[in-house]
Amino acid sequence: MNRTLLIVDDEKNIRVGLKTMIEREFSDRYCIHMASNGQSALDIYRETRADIVITDIRMPIMDGIRLITELANVSSGEGPAVVILSGFDDFEYAKTAIKYKVKDYLLKPIRREELFDLLNRMEKDLTKQEAIDRQREEEIELFHKGIRASRIQQLLLQESPLSEEDVEEYSRTIRFQQFEKPYTVAVVNFRYDDGSRMSPSETESLVERLSHSLEGNIEVMTSDYEGRLVLIGSPRSWFEELSKQAELKGWHGLRMGISSIEGHQLMDIRTQYMEAITALKYTFLYPQTYAIEYDAIKGERQSYAYPQEDIRKLGNMLGTDHEKEMLVLLGSIFQIEHLNQMDISYLERVSRLVNEQVLDEVFLVYGESSVEVLKLYKKVGNMSNFQSFHDYYRKLEHLLISVNAYVTQVRSAYTEHGDMKEAVAFIEEFYSRALNMAMVSNHVSLNYSYFSEAFKAHTGENFVLYLKKVRIRKAKELLLSSPVKLSMIGESVGFENSKQFSRVFKELEGVTPHEYRIKVQADERLKVCE
Repeated sequence: MNRTLLIVDDEKNIRVGLKTMIEREFSDRYCIHMASNGQSALDIYRETRADIVITDIRMPIMDGIRLITELANVSSGEGPAVVILSGFDDFEYAKTAIKYKVKDYLLKPIRREELFDLLNRMEKDLTKQEAIDRQREEEIELFHKGIRASRIQQLLLQESPLSEEDVEEYSRTIRFQQFEKPYTVAVVNFRYDDGSRMSPSETESLVERLSHSLEGNIEVMTSDYEGRLVLIGSPRSWFEELSKQAELKGWHGLRMGISSIEGHQLMDIRTQYMEAITALKYTFLYPQTYAIEYDAIKGERQSYAYPQEDIRKLGNMLGTDHEKEMLVLLGSIFQIEHLNQMDISYLERVSRLVNEQVLDEVFLVYGESSVEVLKLYKKVGNMSNFQSFHDYYRKLEHLLISVNAYVTQVRSAYTEHGDMKEAVAFIEEFYSRALNMAMVSNHVSLNYSYFSEAFKAHTGENFVLYLKKVRIRKAKELLLSSPVKLSMIGESVGFENSKQFSRVFKELEGVTPHEYRIKVQADERLKVCE
């Protein structure tokens, strides 16, 4: 039955007749009760309530108008939808009843079509009103949920003791008295394989799906200020089963920290939350573990003096041929052989020191590397960007290898640049001698073949052509400033004879040395005349 309908009339035939007509037309819609007067109807309504009341006006003990008034008094909310039955003589009386929020009226004798049409219209109105009420309730609940989440977030950060008034206000707002005690607090995080984090709303949806078949009572499911999902509920076994469900379904990115103490008081929430966060941190060291309880990690954890000297050595090794030794040193810095007993704060501190004293210094000195290396550099800058320490450490090794190659390349290019500048300076100074590439490459202590490639890359020309151009440039200066014979000029800049000098000069300048001298002298005379 969808609706409860109450028929009130002092004439039995009318009551039974209405009930029969309605049940025949709407066999599954209504559960129908009947009363012979207003008082009986009010008693039935108090016990069973009703969605629709069809009532006569003139009845003994309590008439219809009085009944309508009493129904409004005992109802919470809008009350039932009321329909007045009236004879023709009571028509004006019935119209007066409309001001009492009566939905409609039916004239006696009642026609089936009018009754059915009225009930159908009322059904549409009731359905529409229910939809509006549901939406309003959802909006109100969403509003209260937001306030509740905000207050819980504030409570999670509350370090100082609360006053009695604050405790009362927090308790009321988050509905703490309704919590099933004792309760447990867990903090959930989800990271994808690439290290990116699932949004709090998506994590909440995931937890709801995983916990669909679990028996338990989750009082709170909201995010903290870091975007992690906070769960408060009971029994404790619910949280353990949730992690098992995540493992069974292959949700490898889900990690959960669970508090050890079970809460009874309001401020236990804060204590349990801090335990859960600490436990969640340690899931970083155990990639195959989905959930860790605080009890499992709260004992003595191994820590070490921060390896400042080794970190300095690591920075010095970048750009050298000591890649293997560098990676061994990195493992020693992080004490990777002792991870299971490690205090995670040690790893966090060492990670920051490696970033600041090695990686940051490299890019400060040598500038920016490739886009790929820079992306990896920014990601490795924070361990929390990874699912596990294993993922972080593997990426850090890869970054160091890439940076090592980058620094080596930069240093090599710098060295080559210095060598080539020295080679060019040597040519400029001794161009008049019988120079060849072997002599110059020996001067800068470079392999002959390597020098040939490096020199061409540096000057844009091969060695022979570059030397010719230097000698011709020097010869042109002498042709302009000295009346010396052409044969002597050629020998003075390094050519074996005047024939070779003339051939190379014309090859590079398009004219012979003699033609060049005449042209330049003529140009000079013209300038003087002007």
